[in-house]
Order: sequence, then C-alpha cells, then structure tokens
Amino acid sequence: MTLSLRRTILAASIALLSTGGALHAAEPAKAANAAKAEIGIPDIPYTKFVLKNGLTVLVHEDHKSPVVAVNTWYHVGSKNEKAGKTGFAHLFEHLMFSGSDHFNQGTFINAMERIGATNLNGTTNTDRTNYFENVPTSMLDYTLFAESDRMGHLLGVLDQKKLDLQRGVVQNEKRQGENQPYGVAYQLLTENTWPAGHPYSWTVIGSMKDLDAASMTDVQEWFKTNYGPNNVTLVLAGDITPEQAREKVEKYYGEIPAGPPLAKHEAWVAKRTGTHRGTVQDRVPQARIYRVWNVPGAHTATEPLLDLAAHVLGGGKTSRFYKRLVYKDQLATNASASNDSSEIAGQFDLTLTARPGADTRKLEQAADEELRALMKSGPTAAELEIAKTAILARYTRIVERVGGFGGKSDLLASCATYTGKPDCYKDYLKAIKAATPAAIKQAMNEWLADGDYVLDVQPFPTNLSAGAKLDRSAPPALGQPESLKLPAMQSATLSNGLKVVLAERHSAPVVNLSMMVDAGYASDAQDLPGLASLSLRMLEEGTPTRGSLKISEEFEALGAEYSAYSNLDGAFVQLNALKATLPKALDIYADVLLHPAYAQNELDRLKKDRLAAIAREKSNPQLMALRVMPGLIYGQGHAYSLPLTGSGTEAAVARISRDDLVKYHATWFKPNNATLLVVGDTTLAEITPLLEKTFGGWKAGAVPQKNVAQVAPADKPVVYLMDKPGAQQSVIYAAQLAPPRNAPDAVQLQVVNNIFGGSFSSRINMNLREDKHWSYGVGASLQPAVGQRLYLSTSPVQTDKTGAALQELVQEYANIAGAKPITAAELSSAQENETLRLPGSFETAGQLAGAYSTILQYKLPADYYNSFTGKVLAMTPEQANALAARTVTPGKLTWLVVGDMSKVEAGVRALNLGEVRKLDVDGKPVR
Repeated sequence: MTLSLRRTILAASIALLSTGGALHAAEPAKAANAAKAEIGIPDIPYTKFVLKNGLTVLVHEDHKSPVVAVNTWYHVGSKNEKAGKTGFAHLFEHLMFSGSDHFNQGTFINAMERIGATNLNGTTNTDRTNYFENVPTSMLDYTLFAESDRMGHLLGVLDQKKLDLQRGVVQNEKRQGENQPYGVAYQLLTENTWPAGHPYSWTVIGSMKDLDAASMTDVQEWFKTNYGPNNVTLVLAGDITPEQAREKVEKYYGEIPAGPPLAKHEAWVAKRTGTHRGTVQDRVPQARIYRVWNVPGAHTATEPLLDLAAHVLGGGKTSRFYKRLVYKDQLATNASASNDSSEIAGQFDLTLTARPGADTRKLEQAADEELRALMKSGPTAAELEIAKTAILARYTRIVERVGGFGGKSDLLASCATYTGKPDCYKDYLKAIKAATPAAIKQAMNEWLADGDYVLDVQPFPTNLSAGAKLDRSAPPALGQPESLKLPAMQSATLSNGLKVVLAERHSAPVVNLSMMVDAGYASDAQDLPGLASLSLRMLEEGTPTRGSLKISEEFEALGAEYSAYSNLDGAFVQLNALKATLPKALDIYADVLLHPAYAQNELDRLKKDRLAAIAREKSNPQLMALRVMPGLIYGQGHAYSLPLTGSGTEAAVARISRDDLVKYHATWFKPNNATLLVVGDTTLAEITPLLEKTFGGWKAGAVPQKNVAQVAPADKPVVYLMDKPGAQQSVIYAAQLAPPRNAPDAVQLQVVNNIFGGSFSSRINMNLREDKHWSYGVGASLQPAVGQRLYLSTSPVQTDKTGAALQELVQEYANIAGAKPITAAELSSAQENETLRLPGSFETAGQLAGAYSTILQYKLPADYYNSFTGKVLAMTPEQANALAARTVTPGKLTWLVVGDMSKVEAGVRALNLGEVRKLDVDGKPVR
C-alpha cells in the first residue's frame, strides 16, 4: 500500500522537467489551436445503480482485454480523524489487507497475487481511502467475495497482533518517507499552512505518538462508523456487462448492513493573510524553496483556472519558470507550480530547487517576479492554448486504462464520490476549454496576492435494508485463466535497413513509437561514464532548426509526449502522440533524433544539472548503493561496472565535450543498429509510408561491437559498509551474478525469485515486513541485461534492527539455496501469480511496447509471452529447487550496508559474515 497525498485525480498534474532552448510562441500557438480543436472530451460510458443498503455501483464496459478493474472508494480520509488520533485512516487501510472473517487465507495481497491481480494497491489521502485491483475476468467472483467480505465482515479476525504488526509497518513507512531528501518538508508545510483544528492540519500518515496510541477500540469504531456500504462507491470497469455486474454485486454485497449516517465537511478554504516564513535544515545537496497559498478545492470554478495558471507558470519546459529560472538565469535545476485540489480546500504550490551555489534569495525574487508578471497581464494566447492542450491530451490518455492510478475506474469513482456525478470530469474539461486569460488573471489575483507561507529548506552542513444472507462458509472457486490475446508483431524494413515492428492497438487514438538503438551504458568509454545517458538527454536540447524550448512547445502544442533515455544495453527515443497529430509530431521526433545540435551552452547547463543530480544520488541511501554495486560485482573496467543510475561520475561529466557527444551519436545512431517499435492506433499500411518519408534518408554504416565480457563469480563473501550519518534506516543490499535475460531457464528463475523476493508474499518480505515489521517492504530482482545479470536484494530496515535483519537475510539466502526447499504450495502460488497477472500487464500501448521492447532488446523468442504460461506451469518443485541451488550462492554474496555506521557497524562486524571493507560514496576504500 502506498500513501497517497492530497491531490485528487481530477486536478491536472504538472510535469516537472529540466531541459531548454530558444523561445518561439507563434507557431506552437497555431499548432495548439489546431490540436485543441481536434482533441475531444473523452467519454467513459457507465451504468449506475444503488443497492438497497446504499452501495453506489458504476459499471463501464471495455472488452479489449479479459480483465476487470475493481475499484472501491470509501469516502473517508484523514480529515475525518480527530486530533490525538491522527494517521488512523491510513493505518486502517493497512489493516484491511490482513484478512476478514470468511477470507482469512493469509493477507489479502497474497490472495490477489495468487489469482494474477495487477495494479493492486490501497491508498489513503485526506478525503478518501481506496482499494483497487485489476483481475482476470474469470477471477471476478473470487475478488468480489473477498472485497465484500472485508467490507462487511472484518472485525471478527482483527486482533491486537495484527494491529501491532501493521502499526509497525506504517511507522516504518513514515520513517522511510522522512528518510528521503526533503522528507521533512511535508510535515512542516502541513502544520504551518492550515490553522489548528482544520481537517487538513495533520499529515495523512499521522504522528508516531498517535500511531502508538491506536487501540482495538479505535479500530472497531472506525470500521463501524466509516466502512458501511452507504459510504462507498464501487466501480467495475472492463470485460463485464451491467447485467453481469448487477447480479454479482447484489449477490456478494447485498447482505451487508448500512452504516450510520455521517456528517459531511463543508468547504473551508482557510485563506491566510500576510507572508509567513520558516527555515529548516535537511541532509540534502541543494537548497529548496516551497511557497504555498490556501485556495478553493476541487470541483469549484476556481480549480481549472488555477490549474491552467500553474501549467503556464511552472508546468515544464514551456513554462515561465523554466525559461527564466532554469534556462536563462540558471538559478534552479527544477522549478514547478501546481494546484493541489482536495475536497474542502486546495493549495497552490511553488517548488524551487536551487542550483548548487545559487543565491536562494535571488531565486525566490526571480520566481516572484514571474508570478507577479503573470498576475498582472495574464497568460498569452499561446501559453494558454498549450496548457489547455496538455490537460486535454492527458485526459485522452486516461481512456487507455481501465484501472490503477488515474485509469477510467479511478476517474469515475472520484467524480461519484465527491460530486455524485460520475462524469463530472466533463464539466472540468469544458471549463478548461472555456477559460480565458482574463479569468485566469482574476483568479490569481483573488487567491495569490496575499497569504503565502514560504519554507526554505537548506542543506544541513554535513432508510436502508440488507438483502438475503449470503453463504460465506467458503470463497467462490477460482475461475480458469483466460487465454492471452496480444496483437501480433508485424514487421517491415525501410529502404535504409531500419527495421520497423508494429503491434496494432485501436482502443484509444494514441500511437507510441520507440526508436531502440543498441548502445546503452555498456557503450560508455570507461574514462567517460555517463556519456550515453547525457547524449540521450541532450537530444531534446535543440537541433539546427529548433531550439530546446521550441521543441517542447511544438510537442506540447500537438498533445505529444517525448522522452529519451538509456538503460544498460540500449538507448531509447520515444514518442507518444495522438493519432490526429501524428504526422506533425513525427517530423519533430525525427528532427530531434537525427539532428541534435549539441549546443555548447546547452551542454554546459546540463553538465551542471548532471553534477547536481550526482550529488543528490550520493545523498540518497538507495542510490548511493546502486552507484557502487556494479563495480563491486563486475570489477573495474567491465562494461557493466559503471553506476547503475547511468549518471556517471563528477570527474567524467566534467570532461565530456561537445565533440564527445557528436562522436557518440555518429558512432551508434545508425538505422542498421536500431529498431523502431510502433504500438497503437495505426496499421503497417498507414505508418510505413510516413516512416519512409521521415527516416528514409538516415544513412547506414559500420557500428562497433560492445565488449560485455564474462565475469567469474565471487569465491567468498564480502561485506561493504557505507556511512550515512543520521540515517533513520539502514539499507541492506546483497548481490551476485545471474545468467543473462535470454538464458534458457530465465523464465523459471523469475518464478524462483517470485518466491524468494519478487512479490509481496515472498519469503524475505513476509519475514522482515509482515513477521518482524522491521521494514516497509523488501524485495529482490534480476536486473535485465544482455550479459550476466545483477541479482540484487534490497532491504531498508529500521536502524536498530540492522544486524538482526542482516542475520535473517543470511538465513533466507541459505534457505532458498536448499536449507528450506521450495514447497509445492509456494511454487503453485508463484505460478498462479506469474501467469494470472499477465492479462493485466498489456492494457496500454506503453505497456505493450514495453513487452515487445523486452523481446527485441534481449533477443527473446517471438512467442515469449505466448509460451510463458506453459513454461511456468510446467515447473515442478524439484526443478525449482535444483535451479535455486545452482543459481543462488549464499556463501559467496557481496553485501553492502548503507546507514549510520556509528550505530550499526559494530553489530554488522559481530556477525562475522566475511571480510568487512568500508567505502566512501564513490566506492573507494576508507581506511
């Protein structure tokens, strides 16, 4: 479960990006006007009915995949708590996963993983608590039984042990959040922007003291008061009809009695006067300024106006903040604005992250000047049209997904819960389309002229009735999984040798393109680590005919999204475009990909940003380890030995020149070294001529071979220690080598890892989180690679349990290698989880592209996903144990512990696991 903050799904999120170029407005304005005219308001048809006990049910049909999203919204959040009992809404969310009277088969997550649920989670914010999962259609009865059982029959199995367990998990979640850079800010902003007694004046996660005081009486009272069906909206979206839904919901939910009548909070904006300031130190590499105003909340006339204002002011590369603060004055590495709308109030936020060495007073002053200028004149026509297009495009993409965060079921549930009108998002988008510069200016001057709170974060020097009774003596039998029906991969080759692979998906008017270049971090020269990722980052910084900002403006005006990134073995340049504007977007995409200018001023700026990013990585316990672990496993000089973040080192970044970037692009970016993957609403006949016109002139040429050498496995255990003074948690890593991604038994090894550390119900997570509750969550993963893979477990634990947790992990590694063989029950659960969740993994064009990208990059069989289920289900416990025994090397692991060594070093050494070596943040020995 993750802790969701205040923002509702209807508030337009603001993307935070950091790149730049020259300023152009007229052409993007024309494009945006055209795009906005072409982008309609999405329609999500639904059927609504209400049970006799008050349960509101919404049904949306979408039969593209044999999957149904089950999304349950309880209209209760942290604002319904009382002072002294904060954090209870979120704590109760965790308790809802502990089993119920007739569904007590381990944890709820265990059961859902078993049936192949995807997008499985629960979240709490100020106003609601929701629980959601996408399940195979054949598993819907099982899921509705489980969801209805915890709604109507929870208290019989809740006991003090479960309360204490989840209290510990939540407290570790709180520690983990506070342990992150700038983690202190959320608490301070919440306490200082709302008046005492306001329902938003405490954090959703609550205080440690209040969590400690939560009692079983509190648990029972919270459930009886807030979890009645008359306080719930249930959305079923996907492969189901309204008739089927009504029959099933009546069956499973109809018997549940209604809860008591509930009081409703009215709007309370709590507008402030004057400016109030606060300063705090945190262990962060860069200063950051937060500036917050209290404003009207969601579903008000003000909300869309301030959403648009936020986009113009700080919504990415086309924003005024970016152009002034990041690009021109270079006072900030990031600068954003957002309008966070909650049910009874909202907040307009500015977040300014200072460039290292920049004067924060000048940064704050420059940001204020941009704010005042926008309040004085309002946005230009071009700015406003770009902002409108961005929001309309974002909602267009929602119709791709039935469930999860921000999918169709979430949107319907949000509208129904807060307004009683499931399609209220249409009113919001109509208001977006109708907004004028004058209206935005008026809203800003009404709400942002006064009453701000500024937090300066400085780096720390170092009538209802129940239906007939349902027989709940046993859950419904598990249904049979539906066969997977993925669109076929079609292929074509352009005149220059560029291979095109297409998968058609016509459920939404969106096309996703990914140019896959065989390069990646492994193509970095050893003396210039970070070159590959910086080269990809520079692609969007301008061409000979387009400056950086013009690229962003043109893409945004067309409702298109662009990104470029590298991973270990490849470079990827991606475009997600609306079909209506694809030809224009494709022209810009090709220009960016093929003709990077690599302007010196852009390089100088991005090198500064990269150095700041490396500094941030070195302040984050997880990233500290990921920077040095590859070198410890592969050995210095190996193509895979560089920081796993891809950012490189300070020394290398400082040396990278424009010539290096030009040479890198000329060396690796050849059509014969690339594959263009296309997924979405097009056909091969439609797209091939467009691609030939766009990319046909790209010249082929010789490409060097990457040398990914075979590495001998470690012959003994070594324990490395990295000091993070003041850390509230230690992060324990264990690593070893594993066979490549396309190894013959890679599928089977994925199942073994599912049992060990690759799922919520894995052995190590059940041990350290659910049994010991020393961690919010631990896991293990096989990092994808063409060569030998890094097999890595990650265990953030509370500081005082570092030694004990390390000892538990040592035993768990020994167990999976043979001391405690995999049982038939464990294997069956993992097989069900790995196979049944497949249908929910390919809903969007992006997800489908990711799957086919994996096949292409790692040279997997074309029928990889079609044969996956058969390979998984054919495994026997004997085969699983044999594979674990020959893969996992418990006595030869490389351990890395990041934490406060003044508190944990002695305990780690006392375990005598092997030679202990201390490292600095660069992985160099410390004497």
